[in-house]
Amino acid sequence: MKPNDPTPGEAWAAMTAGNDRFVSGRPDHPHQDADRRAQVAEGQQPIAALFGCADSRLGAEIIFDVGLGDLFVVRNAGQVVGDTVLGSLEYAVAVLKIPLIVVLGHDKCGAVAAAIESIDANSEPETFYLQRLIDMIVPSVKRAHRALDATSEDARAVDPREVGRLHIEASVGALLERSILISEAVASGRLAVVGANYDLANGKVDPHTVVGTL
Repeated sequence: MKPNDPTPGEAWAAMTAGNDRFVSGRPDHPHQDADRRAQVAEGQQPIAALFGCADSRLGAEIIFDVGLGDLFVVRNAGQVVGDTVLGSLEYAVAVLKIPLIVVLGHDKCGAVAAAIESIDANSEPETFYLQRLIDMIVPSVKRAHRALDATSEDARAVDPREVGRLHIEASVGALLERSILISEAVASGRLAVVGANYDLANGKVDPHTVVGTL
């Protein structure tokens, strides 16, 4: 997979092909040798940026079967959009000219579970910075909660997978709403943003939110 000014669709096709190899148990492990290390030592041309959860089971280059210099990776717990995330992704779009941003969540996310738990009136607050992170996921919990037409006592009855899906959508929306550079790149057709979920058990990446043209 050699970067050569790929379109958003070409970049996504390359990533899905890599994920298919990973899921089937037949990865190529490309660009992971000494020659590749030397090749990218003086510069990088990633085909996409991946903004994902920091969960240790979500190894970006592994699940997409890529290697050194292929992905520009930004990760934090629960893939919450903050200033450093926006700055990093704007760098990828403006300087590295990547054609694709993938926002990747996953099932059984600890940050999502903590956000669901935090709705309970009897829940204990977390440490300052962890609570701030959780609070950025809570709006998606409340959306799922409203969809159930549940009372506050029923808050933890929401489906964590649905909360995760809503949070991925919210993260994609936040990138476009808060970054003029990213939204203008999408409007021009040179960038697309894909929101997707990673299944921990089978390794499959399932896209469900696409902004822009693939």
